[in-house]
Amino acid sequence: MFDSHLFYKNRLSSHIKNLSRYLRYIFNGHIAFAMFFFISASAYYYQQWLANLPENFPTAIIIGIVFGLLVSYSPIRTLLQEPDLVFLIPAEKQMKNYFRNSLIYSFVIQLYLVLLFAAALAPLYFATFPEREGSMYFTSLAILLLWKVANLFANWWMLKVREPSIRRIDLLTRTILNVVVFYFMVAGNMLMTVITVSLFIVVLIYDFWYSSKQAGILWDLLIEKDNNRMQSFYRIANMFAEVPHLKNRVKRRNWLVSLIVKGIPFSKEATYSYLYRISFVRSGDYVGMYIRLIIIGGIFIWIMPNSWIKILFGLLFLYLSTFQMMSLYQHHRTNIWLDIYPVPQHLKRDAVLSIIRQLGIIQAILFSFLFLFLGDWLGFVIMMIVGVIFTITFTQGYIRSKFQQTSNI
Repeated sequence: MFDSHLFYKNRLSSHIKNLSRYLRYIFNGHIAFAMFFFISASAYYYQQWLANLPENFPTAIIIGIVFGLLVSYSPIRTLLQEPDLVFLIPAEKQMKNYFRNSLIYSFVIQLYLVLLFAAALAPLYFATFPEREGSMYFTSLAILLLWKVANLFANWWMLKVREPSIRRIDLLTRTILNVVVFYFMVAGNMLMTVITVSLFIVVLIYDFWYSSKQAGILWDLLIEKDNNRMQSFYRIANMFAEVPHLKNRVKRRNWLVSLIVKGIPFSKEATYSYLYRISFVRSGDYVGMYIRLIIIGGIFIWIMPNSWIKILFGLLFLYLSTFQMMSLYQHHRTNIWLDIYPVPQHLKRDAVLSIIRQLGIIQAILFSFLFLFLGDWLGFVIMMIVGVIFTITFTQGYIRSKFQQTSNI
């Protein structure tokens, strides 16, 4: 007889082994050092900022939004795979234990985000409401966990609905109600809290009733969503190690391609330069990651009060960007047609180094002009000089040596 509980244990064990294999590469010494510096500096200035917290600071709004989004984002990790469409559909009635375990696993792996943000926002809560007891915040945390469970069930029920528009409307409605519930709870308005909680319960009951009218489990939808999440993880892991499971996405971006290849000569020496510039633009990973790191780094430069800490954060995000771009060198590793190019291999290394160096210099210039916008002339000069020197030194030293080691393997 088919035991779905045992089947899930085997599937989960295989999944965890797969994740741990890549997590060892992601959390290497470089990222660990960057995260340590990032957390330490943020915690120090967060404590200083709380000491001078404005009286009318909208703490209830911020906590309401953060908690509301946390509980609304409740994806279900079923760990289903494409062959299951053939082999497991006949056993659908025996899969209750499997999907129950999926809900438990989904809750557990999302618990760290809930506890992390709850711990980070606790000092802000007590600084804004010093008259309140700590038990009130822990009560809110217990309700937060309960709401997380409720939203997990709601998401599971709505995954039985084929129409994407209905699922989007339901998610939007629940997200708004989640934010409003926690806003009124933190603000201390118990009457409105009870009203919004009642509305949420009505939506929850409707989701259960509507899903019960559906034909059954949408196996293709569950597999598609699980595959998309795994591909997102593989795209991150691919920045640190070779991921054979990754399916590269390609986007046209014609206007950006024409801009970035402008001026490249039509010659054999520029073959790899042309290829990797287009790969950087058209791949679904590199441009978005590069822009996100610039934006996040710019935000930290903007909010940090000390100029030297601003410069350190600028260098930190400059380092992260150049380090992450190293995976561009292996982007076409599975394309055998590159082996027949009548072009020396050292031109490939030089082309990728040139792209990484140029991207780093552009990022350093953007960070420098942010200092200029803030009126910090000394920071502008230092960030410009140190950022450019760091980029050139890091690419010509560390990254070049790594590429040479890869070529010799």
